Amino acid sequence: MKEKNPTVSIIIPSYNRAKTLPIAVQSVLSQTYQDFEVIIVDDASTDNTGEVVQSIKDERIRYIRHPENKGGSAARNTGIRASRGEFIAFQDSDDEWLQDKLQKQMEAIQKGEPETDIVYTGFYKEQENKRIYIPAHNIKKKEGDILGQLLRENFVATPTVLARKRDLEKVGMFDETLPRYQDWELAIRLAKQYTFRCVDEPLLIAHRVDNSISTNQSVVGTALRIILEKHHDTILSAGKEMLARWYFSVGTVLCQSGDMEEGGQLIARAIKTFPFNPRFWPSFIIVRFLGRDLYMKFVNLYLYFRK
Repeated sequence: MKEKNPTVSIIIPSYNRAKTLPIAVQSVLSQTYQDFEVIIVDDASTDNTGEVVQSIKDERIRYIRHPENKGGSAARNTGIRASRGEFIAFQDSDDEWLQDKLQKQMEAIQKGEPETDIVYTGFYKEQENKRIYIPAHNIKKKEGDILGQLLRENFVATPTVLARKRDLEKVGMFDETLPRYQDWELAIRLAKQYTFRCVDEPLLIAHRVDNSISTNQSVVGTALRIILEKHHDTILSAGKEMLARWYFSVGTVLCQSGDMEEGGQLIARAIKTFPFNPRFWPSFIIVRFLGRDLYMKFVNLYLYFRK
């Protein structure tokens, strides 16, 4: 008799997370919804991740190890390809699901309107002894066609997503060239074709770990520049103001990383594209005439008063 495939495949990429992985896995195994498999993709860890996985006795767990480190996106894509479920969910190796997360997502899929394609949830991001709830309450559009809102900000985190495997494959899965914001870029591609449903309550706790991907501004700038180039026409279709915002955002990050020349050019392009945003002009003047030291003082002062 042929074994029945699980309804949901839960993919957990892991790289040197032997200490945090058991908590992340246990939070999945403890779900009130139980029709799933767990695929742990070890991205060539140099710690005892393999031994830790073997010590977790559950027949639903499958372990795949990359022979060399390829990054989180490649690990998730490996998991998607190996999955047997109709639906795909993701967990990070340093996060925790609340017990009813998956059940509430499956109920939203099963009881929702026919146009409900992807279900994501709210979550708490733990950072500097604070808990920040995402998506923020001031986000105007959280469900349905959320492409326009996603172009403004990143609020759909990978571990909160439940999607059909066929839909992920159709849009090309994760972009393995991106050093950051792979979740945001994938959400943008999905939002071009599918509708989203939000379970707007905290069903995940995302812990910030010291050796997570850093907030290095150079890496951030590279990632944002790739997304801008890849989705330029989509961003432009949302209006010149939106395109200018992207030019400005990428430009400011590049300036902060030390690339004043290209960053300044993008800030200038933002003004040329949409000169009516007053936020653009102070940065442009400082970058053009006063240099990086004063620019960074301006940025730090701005961040201080935003707290």
